[in-house]
Amino acid sequence: MHRSLNRTARRLEPLAAVPRSRHPLPDSSDRTQLSWSSPPAATPPRRQQPLDAPNSSVLPRSTPRHYDDYLNLLRSFVSRKALEPGKQLHARLLLSGLGYNTILATKLVDLYCLCDHVTLAHKLFDRIPKSNLFLWNVLIRAYAWNGPHEVAISLYYQMLDCGLAPDNFTFPFVLKACSALSALEAGRGIHELVVSTGWETDVFVGAALIDMYAKCGCVDRARELFDRIPNRDVVLWNSMIAAYARNGHPSEALLLCRDMVARGFTPTLATLVTVISASADAAALPRGREIHGLSWRRGFDSQDKVKTALVDMYAKSGWVKVARVLFEQLAEKRIVSWNSMICGYGMHGHAAEALALFDRMREEDQVLPDHITFVGLLSACNHGGLVDEGRSFFDSMLSDYRIPPAVQHYTCMIDLLGHSGRLAEAYKLIQDMTMAADSGVWGALLNACKIHRNVELGELALQKLIELEPDDAGNYVLLSNIYAQAGKWQEAAEVRKLMTDRGLKKSIACSWIEVKNQVHAFLVGDLSHPSSGEIYAELERLEGLMAEAGYEPDTMPVFHDVGDDEKRNMVRSHSERLAIAFGLISTPPGTTLLVTKNLRVCEDCHTAIKFISAIVGREIIIRDVNRYHHFKDGECSCRDYW
Repeated sequence: MHRSLNRTARRLEPLAAVPRSRHPLPDSSDRTQLSWSSPPAATPPRRQQPLDAPNSSVLPRSTPRHYDDYLNLLRSFVSRKALEPGKQLHARLLLSGLGYNTILATKLVDLYCLCDHVTLAHKLFDRIPKSNLFLWNVLIRAYAWNGPHEVAISLYYQMLDCGLAPDNFTFPFVLKACSALSALEAGRGIHELVVSTGWETDVFVGAALIDMYAKCGCVDRARELFDRIPNRDVVLWNSMIAAYARNGHPSEALLLCRDMVARGFTPTLATLVTVISASADAAALPRGREIHGLSWRRGFDSQDKVKTALVDMYAKSGWVKVARVLFEQLAEKRIVSWNSMICGYGMHGHAAEALALFDRMREEDQVLPDHITFVGLLSACNHGGLVDEGRSFFDSMLSDYRIPPAVQHYTCMIDLLGHSGRLAEAYKLIQDMTMAADSGVWGALLNACKIHRNVELGELALQKLIELEPDDAGNYVLLSNIYAQAGKWQEAAEVRKLMTDRGLKKSIACSWIEVKNQVHAFLVGDLSHPSSGEIYAELERLEGLMAEAGYEPDTMPVFHDVGDDEKRNMVRSHSERLAIAFGLISTPPGTTLLVTKNLRVCEDCHTAIKFISAIVGREIIIRDVNRYHHFKDGECSCRDYW
């Protein structure tokens, strides 16, 4: 195994996206694998021309002294990515009989791969001896980075058949290909060889294994590997933090970052961007602000990548104004930055701001939108009830920008049409889709049927959803609620019985709020919190003030065939109300409250929170499964359209 390869060069090849540096070919082998041919007949000397000139004739002839010149030229071409001079030298080598010399040809393969001429590199690879491990690594790396990734894995197995043992360069490349394909079984087989060859504790091989398992959804296996590597560097920490973040474990990503800093490691740009994004996904604003402060102290405050991640975090956490300030500070506003701000406005129902920003993006900055831009625009139109504008954006995707609508765009459009009561039009759009409708599309239609109490179309939507997601209890609950709204209690009971027969249980409503860096979660009618007595006392106090202000409970959201008094008791102890009451008794007056809920806020709670915001004089932000609601002075940002 080539353990003598330069280990510092290895640090230029982490699996996280970095410039693709080339491994230096060991000089000790340059003179040991030569295959000399007779030099060509002498020719009259010619005037020297620049190396990059067409038909350059400066190339030295094939003598032992000139062999070193060839090698040095190739090294120079590789470092400069000089493709055309490299091709000229390749032609000269073929004429001189050195075209298939292992060392020189390996350098050419490296050059062609570096310049994205992998097909040409592979043709040359097929014509030369293959006893050089570096040669295999170069070509495997090219396919691992650029695809087809299957070829990288195939080359790895061919290399084993040739009797070569992979090293700590080979493994990260082929594991990267496995990651791209989510090829878990192939990755496990490679892992077995990693263990048997003693490379598992190498930080770069370990990082590649962590990345592979994470992208295949095996985050626990990735953590086991991480814990077994004694000498970790920042690349390895970043790999594990990213593994948590991309697999829906943002809290674990944040905790691991805190552990990394506590152990004396300095966060890199990649670390900060990953954990800031994790803070956004976790709606963990206090920890996100902590990371913001860390990035400022570490000198990353001027980095646009960090600022863009912060824009996304603050937008998703309800602080849209702060997000906009950071957005305006960006030195270069790339499409990802515009998308973060437009989508942020869309999430919060600020449709006018989203549309105005889109106009500025096109007209002033002349940035072309992409498919994510239109998801944000359609979401903004959906949350703002702008049906005509949404239809116009949907139609312009293909006609003006040649962006074919994807299933996400159809989902937004069907949700928009359904919310506005155009159920027939929404159903026709589904029938006209250029791809198969997924569960998101039919779920949007089913939700619209609930809003507008359309039993017949709701039954059709549920049937499609059962075919796609037979084990999702939420779909059955929606149809049961539609029946209950229509007074069809027998049909509602039959749907719930069907759920029971299939062993399905509805999702339990849960709301949580973070106070003093601690998350407090509440269920419906929860009595388990240590402050339950104070929480319910605060709710009772608020209910008296709300009644004086004209609030009357709406028991329609309680889809159970019980009396009105029992329905009122069910509504008053919904999880979001408990979280709000706890926030009120646990924070100073005037503090903004941010509550997250895993389901949609019910109609009565929406009305009640408007009253509460006016009574206590606070802004209350609710992030439910669909969108943000900003309650202030008795009004909601959604204008009762959600």
